[in-house]
Amino acid sequence: MRKQLAPDFVDHEMPPGTPPGADAALRYREMMHSAFPDLRVKIEDMVAECDLVAVRATWTGTHRGSFPLLNLAPTNRSFVLTGMVFWRIRDGQIVERWATLDRLGLQQQLAPKS
Repeated sequence: MRKQLAPDFVDHEMPPGTPPGADAALRYREMMHSAFPDLRVKIEDMVAECDLVAVRATWTGTHRGSFPLLNLAPTNRSFVLTGMVFWRIRDGQIVERWATLDRLGLQQQLAPKS
């Protein structure tokens, strides 16, 4: 994946304070796979025009590990997350990423039952 990301890659959806660059994005990806080891992404639609690629996707997985951004111990619950991701490409590498994801739906699926 490192070769896919430009050295000046910026992910506009990273948590506040996350530095730009491929290293931070790769660490975040590792954290996701640690928390959700069976994480899968199904691309529903993909459209490309000029230097932009738009993807509508569905993410599925099971919360089996720590994920600090949710501040939630592993629940062993499965989830389905939907959203849109946009990438800007330059010279065959991804230079920017934007995402709109149903984070509230994710939190509701993983929240402790009352």
